[in-house]
Amino acid sequence: MQAISDYLQQGINDGWLPEMFQYSFVLYALIAALLIGPLLGALGTLVVVKRLAFFSEAVGHGALTGVAIGILLGEPASHPIAALFSFCLCFALLLHWVKSRTQVPYDALVGVFLAFAIALGAALLLYVAKKVNVHILENVLFGSILTVTPSDLILLGIISVISWLLAWRYGNQALMSALQPELARIQGAGGTRANVTLLDYGFVLLIALITVAAVKIIGAVLVGALLLIPATTARLISHNLRDFFIRTLLISTTCCVAGVLLPMGLEIPIPSGAAIVLLASSLFLSIVLLKQLKLLKSVS
Repeated sequence: MQAISDYLQQGINDGWLPEMFQYSFVLYALIAALLIGPLLGALGTLVVVKRLAFFSEAVGHGALTGVAIGILLGEPASHPIAALFSFCLCFALLLHWVKSRTQVPYDALVGVFLAFAIALGAALLLYVAKKVNVHILENVLFGSILTVTPSDLILLGIISVISWLLAWRYGNQALMSALQPELARIQGAGGTRANVTLLDYGFVLLIALITVAAVKIIGAVLVGALLLIPATTARLISHNLRDFFIRTLLISTTCCVAGVLLPMGLEIPIPSGAAIVLLASSLFLSIVLLKQLKLLKSVS
């Protein structure tokens, strides 16, 4: 870390880096963005392919309740990791379990869970806000580069290693189970149905893990958006799965880094999570507009 700081300081002295890089929190936030961007991109591809955008959004909003429960149980208001992870994991697993055991349309089922999580979170946060600084809650919910610490980077690094190892070992099987579940059951290890079920629950676990990892940069409320938007954008400009995966990673990482650095460089007082999602949304809308203009030109 010191070597990186020295290199950045040399860049400032030489004039090719802005002065904001002299602050340690900028370095921490940049490293966090470089770690979380590819993770969100990789998982986002499966979210889009499996058509679970609403599911990931529900888990992200469920983090509201996890944050409130953590504070009520005595965890630090700026870092309620244990309760946040526990609630997101239980919420995601319960939702997935109910989905496999009911005939209720999936979007309606997710809507019920989402409404419950938001209502419970709002009620608890209103009570919690009387005990802690409201600005601390804003940082947790919408992200803030000022709150990233070395311990956060260690946690994020551990989650990144676990996630990439799982992706390397089970990525192809997970993609197969998303595209052709029946074929995956036949060709999976042992040829049993449990393999696909296990992959589904592993995917749910990863969503909960990465939701926790992204809280400091993206914010609990906006994690679901960044799981969805880069992958949806990449799908518009990709012609095969390889391009889809690579472009999703590039878009997600670029938006994370730019969303962290641009507000500071331009001195715009907005949360890092909001900046990241706004950049990703703007890119998506720009590509949609360009494709429509291209289509109109080809028709005319």
